[in-house]
Amino acid sequence: MQKAEENLVDGDGLLVIDIQRDFCPGGALPIAGGDLVVPVINGWIAAAVRNKVPIYYSRDWHPRGHPSFKKNGGDWPEHCVQDTPGAAFHPALDLAPDPVVISKGSRFDQNQLSVFNHTGFADKLRLDGVKRLWLAGLALDVCVLETALDGVRAGFKVAVVVEACRPVTGEGGRQALDAMRRAGVYLTTDN
Repeated sequence: MQKAEENLVDGDGLLVIDIQRDFCPGGALPIAGGDLVVPVINGWIAAAVRNKVPIYYSRDWHPRGHPSFKKNGGDWPEHCVQDTPGAAFHPALDLAPDPVVISKGSRFDQNQLSVFNHTGFADKLRLDGVKRLWLAGLALDVCVLETALDGVRAGFKVAVVVEACRPVTGEGGRQALDAMRRAGVYLTTDN
């Protein structure tokens, strides 16, 4: 397992992706073992705080009637609806002091799987002096994947803390890791 303290340095940022109740066991769209990543992520958050590395948290923040929902022609059951308990961060997730929260998936004209998609996140990272972005969260084969690929396209070095992620499916997870490797994303399992 990669040690966060040794990796987080000046110029880095840590992005915690969608650690929300609906993606954990008992939620509307549970990912197997989704809650098991929380202690690993909390370790990275603590290291980032100690090393004065900026920490960002993304969340799905869907309005009722979002196009990603099956009843509206999308692929997913209704989940992470704005201001509902399922959209809240997992209760065991540590929030850094003055957390920066990026809401995505609030548009009615498209789904936003990537934290970079129409959020201004790339501009925020540049303002904060981030050159390398570490990713951890849910789901490895959906939002983590799309965010990693968009991060590379936006000109950032991107690293994924694989042990702090879980996929929707095992095969999807394997394909996501392959796609990220091909794009030049650093994976903590590859050292």
